[in-house]
Amino acid sequence: ERQVALDSGIPALAEHEGKIVYTDTDKIVLSSNGDTPGIPLVIYQRSNKNTCMHQTSQVRRGKCIKKGQILADGAATNGGELALGKNVLVAYMPWEGYNFEDAVLISECL
Repeated sequence: ERQVALDSGIPALAEHEGKIVYTDTDKIVLSSNGDTPGIPLVIYQRSNKNTCMHQTSQVRRGKCIKKGQILADGAATNGGELALGKNVLVAYMPWEGYNFEDAVLISECL
């Protein structure tokens, strides 16, 4: 599941070692050997499949980062791994003429 999440391109990875100088919802600034590149985060951007892409920072200021470490996660990732949700009990049934992939949630434990 980790490889699938990384191949999706949604998690932001550190390109080199360094220390987090600044982080907010728009960018992460990583200091390394006097160089401080800003890593922009995707904020509610539309994808080619008409879905929403959004990244949230997973690091705090002052933290030392290694190359390849996860800096930001997307909507379907958690800690750089695929996180799709829960298994739920659903029923597919026709209702008032609608009979194609109409689901009614049965489990109230959510």
